[in-house]
Amino acid sequence: MDRPKQLKLALVPADQEMKQQAQQVRERLARWAWSEAAVWTNRMLKALEEGVQGGKWFRLIDKVYARDNLRAAWRKVEANRGAAGVDGQTVQAFALHAEQYLEKLAHELRENKYHPLDVRRQWIPQPGSNEKRPLGIPAVRDRVVQTALRAVLEPIFEREFAEQSYGFRPKRSCKDALTRVDALLQAGYTWVVDADLKSYFDTIPHEALLARVRERVADGRVLQLIEAFLKAHILDGLHEWTPEAGSPQGAVVSPLLSNVYLNPLDQLMARRGFEMIRYADDFVVLCRNETEAQQALKAVQEWTAQAGLQLHPQKTRITAVTSGPYWKAEGFDFLGFRMTRGAKVPRANPSSSVSALKSCKSLIIKGWLADF
Repeated sequence: MDRPKQLKLALVPADQEMKQQAQQVRERLARWAWSEAAVWTNRMLKALEEGVQGGKWFRLIDKVYARDNLRAAWRKVEANRGAAGVDGQTVQAFALHAEQYLEKLAHELRENKYHPLDVRRQWIPQPGSNEKRPLGIPAVRDRVVQTALRAVLEPIFEREFAEQSYGFRPKRSCKDALTRVDALLQAGYTWVVDADLKSYFDTIPHEALLARVRERVADGRVLQLIEAFLKAHILDGLHEWTPEAGSPQGAVVSPLLSNVYLNPLDQLMARRGFEMIRYADDFVVLCRNETEAQQALKAVQEWTAQAGLQLHPQKTRITAVTSGPYWKAEGFDFLGFRMTRGAKVPRANPSSSVSALKSCKSLIIKGWLADF
């Protein structure tokens, strides 16, 4: 049932108590309007807000393979278009027999016979660098399943994500992140920890990531499905291998899983009073003085080491941001822009400038979720 129909059912009855209940339903559906209505009914959303027993969700796999959810997932994959995976099947080819393919996927998921195909690796330009980064392109069928899986999982984790996390979250954008950075700079937070996680999406430890997911999800079939996507073989030209860490850039669930893994860092920095702004694996910490910046950097270093991640030694630094013309002022790069106190302009590097001028438009699959 789509969201408008759910809202229609919340008609205002004559009884005052029932009126209040109906109002609560309407408000709840409005708060979660971005969630997939095929999965997140009012009953599900009520359980989400009030909390489930033990804080864990046990029965979710049936929501993943529900036909309405798979259909909604397919519509999103079709709208995003994107390249074919290792099987060579295009979005257009899938569309010709979509109902048959969706029925087959539902059957395989229901009977625990679904296995993702290899992920085709392609190398794309790295904004602001002469290097290239790996893009993983799952098959169309696997993108459909991942989209259906994300629709089930996203509200569960979104409920507890930190305020300072902006990347690939509902009703948030890199424009919001840049606006927050600009406001802090104007407020005098001019000592900046400019951090870079080295090859983050290739180095996320699988077991540690799955342990974080298990904190909220106890459905073994869903956990197996996530692990299957994480460990899907990578086909890079003629070379095939099984990843021991990481979540491929290009996989639909990767942005969500990346936020799940970094959420403890977000929460830690917030508890310690640091102004951190994070967009996926790109983040900065804005401080009032050098001492605070040193403390913030130390906290990040300690957490990343414990989490099995590595800060890039050449790209992680502390800088004192100054005012004045942007070509003279001291600043830092963030989300495709050169940030100084009082100015933010697209970086001089052509590739990053192009990305910035796209106004952070999400380009799912076609260059991954490259809205920065």
